[in-house]
Amino acid sequence: MSSLISRTRRNHGLEHATLNLLAKTHPGKPFAGHSDAGGFWILGELPTGELSQTISDALEKLKSGQSNLAIHQNCGTNLLVSGFAAGLAGAVGLLGVGERTRDKFERIPVITALSVLALFISKPLGPILQKNLTTSSDPGPLKIVSIAKHTLNGFPAHRIKTQD
Repeated sequence: MSSLISRTRRNHGLEHATLNLLAKTHPGKPFAGHSDAGGFWILGELPTGELSQTISDALEKLKSGQSNLAIHQNCGTNLLVSGFAAGLAGAVGLLGVGERTRDKFERIPVITALSVLALFISKPLGPILQKNLTTSSDPGPLKIVSIAKHTLNGFPAHRIKTQD
């Protein structure tokens, strides 16, 4: 099981490094990714050859110690941490409220303030969790096996398969 987790974390780091490099060469162009133990997906319009070169560059940069590339500002980990913190703040804001709907609505300013505070406090937690839990900046012996272009629900995508 730990090898599946390790592979997923390393693929996730390579996915992020690839997306970070794409953001530099294609500013403002939307790209997304998803990783698993077998590789990762890159969603967005891009020629396969260019993506292949970007992935190779990302892999080399990670191997040379550019660990910052494994952290991505739009990672789902960041969204999950922020969403959880805001939801928890909302629940805390409703503690002790009466049964009436009006009582709950009167707490909206308190809940809003708590949620904003929670989002502010939780912002640095996402990258910390990425670094220590959901990604790895050390690809180890990870190799690209194949890159195949697909269409997912009408959107252009590439499946990148990896192996150790």
